[in-house]
Amino acid sequence: MFKKLLVANRGEIAIRIMRSAQELGIKTVAVYEETDKTSMHIMRADEAVCIGSGPRRDYLNIERIIQAAQRTQAEAIHPGYGFLAENPAFSKQCTEAGLVFVGPPPKVIIDMGSKVIARRVMTGAGIPSIPGTSVLPPGEEGKRIATEFAEKHRFPIMVKAVAGGGGRGIRVAQNMSELEKFIEIGRSEAKMAFGNGDVYLEKGLTNPRHIEVQVLADGYGNVIHLGTRNCSIQRRHQKMIEIAPAFLAEELSEEICQTAVRATRACNYLSAGTVEFLLDQDDNYYFLEVNTRIQVEHTVTEMITGIDIVREQLLVAAGSPLSVTQEDIRFRGAAIELRITAEDPKNNFMPNPGLIEIYQSPGGHGTRMDGAVYQGYEIPRYYDSMLCKLTVYGFTWKEAVDRLRRSLDSFVITGVKTTIPYYKQIVTDPDFINLDFDTSYIETHPRLLDYQEEVPPLGKLASLVAEINAYGYNPYS
Repeated sequence: MFKKLLVANRGEIAIRIMRSAQELGIKTVAVYEETDKTSMHIMRADEAVCIGSGPRRDYLNIERIIQAAQRTQAEAIHPGYGFLAENPAFSKQCTEAGLVFVGPPPKVIIDMGSKVIARRVMTGAGIPSIPGTSVLPPGEEGKRIATEFAEKHRFPIMVKAVAGGGGRGIRVAQNMSELEKFIEIGRSEAKMAFGNGDVYLEKGLTNPRHIEVQVLADGYGNVIHLGTRNCSIQRRHQKMIEIAPAFLAEELSEEICQTAVRATRACNYLSAGTVEFLLDQDDNYYFLEVNTRIQVEHTVTEMITGIDIVREQLLVAAGSPLSVTQEDIRFRGAAIELRITAEDPKNNFMPNPGLIEIYQSPGGHGTRMDGAVYQGYEIPRYYDSMLCKLTVYGFTWKEAVDRLRRSLDSFVITGVKTTIPYYKQIVTDPDFINLDFDTSYIETHPRLLDYQEEVPPLGKLASLVAEINAYGYNPYS
């Protein structure tokens, strides 16, 4: 096993990775930008290295990160998610520098990072995929292909960035005029966001459910799945709430999980990954993509299986086989994860950075908090707006919902707008309680925005402040 691991990320995912590493006896190294020097992940590591002034550009500087690893004598680098996690050049340069990249090899990241290549691989393996085009060429040839595709498959048609991810690089056209416009806009946006302006077309499904399967694969030919998740509640194609299991019919769930295992083998995968599908209203499922990294929502899978997914990543990266077999996996209960973000739901979920004045997180049986914020933390405007993740577990779905409602009622963050009051609306919504939702949920439930901004009673705030003052609050303790 490694003696020292550098975590090439920030915030809650960096802290989460460090916890598993430390349980394995691995020393951890944090990296940070000067603009992020108050981030909690710095204090959670055994060592920390400033890699530049920032903002953001130094977290993406492969050379500086590798130099930090070499300087601190780290043997491996875990990229977390976002930033460099799905950059094949990072994986390749880590290996060339004699460092172990905790994740799949470069070729897998390249193939699965290209939505066109990924669909080709899966189609060759007999895995059902949504009808789509290859990369659209420029000019009249691209227009001809787009017109023929639209005539054959009808609208809606999705314009997607080949290198897109995380819900970005997607536009939905409802007619030919929109399609032509979105192709050009999509090329420009994709070039700016991903450094690759290629786009392709995909048949749009009407109000599908977003279902995914967590997989693990080692270097000894072992591939297992850890069940399904339902990630249908999204805004701007980005997930907000994730649930495990997906509550599908048993036969359908098993078929999707086995298909995910076949997909994992088809791309010669290694490490933890996620195979994502769209499920239409007739329960037909289609391959969407493979996420070649740990995902934000891995917590719900850990809650219903008891498997530490990051621990398995580290074992596989160190050359060990998976510590569990498919026969060892047992699914029990239900888990729900909320992404608590500094955003204003009433203003199209626009980011709302600022100073956290009061922070009181929930706890108790079946409640898990993954976060990196604290009382007095100034949320930088340069990074992702996610503050923390609240995950709850219940022996039944009803118990999980009840626990989530109780947890939200005791969750206090003041000083910035957050999604907490919006989630309080969702957990009392009959459609959510009855598991009756798909990817259109946010758009079709505008009444959920009809809430008043909550200000904790002065007495409650006063008692919180008094408690903090009495005990000498230390965010890094």
